[in-house]
Amino acid sequence: MAIEAPGKRYGKRLAHSKVFGHPHGAKSVNADLNVTPLVDMFVILVLFLIANFSATGEILSMSKDIELPEASNTDELQLAPVVQVSKDQVIVSGTSVGRVDDLTREDYLNIPALEEKLRDMKKQFEDLHNAANDAGAFKGDVNIQADKKVQFRIIKRVMFSCAAAGYGNIAFATMSASQQDNKEKTASRE
Repeated sequence: MAIEAPGKRYGKRLAHSKVFGHPHGAKSVNADLNVTPLVDMFVILVLFLIANFSATGEILSMSKDIELPEASNTDELQLAPVVQVSKDQVIVSGTSVGRVDDLTREDYLNIPALEEKLRDMKKQFEDLHNAANDAGAFKGDVNIQADKKVQFRIIKRVMFSCAAAGYGNIAFATMSASQQDNKEKTASRE
């Protein structure tokens, strides 16, 4: 027979009761969980995420090198490839396609590297939509974000290259003249 610690002992019938239960007895496996605070927490979390989620996204990334011109007649920009023309270089989707100094020396009307990059982007768009059996036709939209001090002949060459690559709907990123303090991004259509 095992040695037990001294103390009060209950009978067999009372040893398994809830009031006088044995301290070494088996505990209940099922635990009650209050679900109401958990649901409240998830509702607050979902509302917070919805409030902070931007469905439109950023269309333009503002660069310190580019100071946009002002315009009084503007529309909202549509999501499209962005060609950035700063005082130093021409950039498409984060890739530099030419330096402005080199472009001013050449007498050609197009920019071959820009045209090639835009054609690759158009081909990727068409391949993606063909693979998905999507009827979304290529619209040829492009946004040009140019510094206001860049010469017009450079802008003309960028526009010609965009049109030659199949991007005929050109929008220029401008600052709204009435809301200059808010730095609102808008576009003026060509």
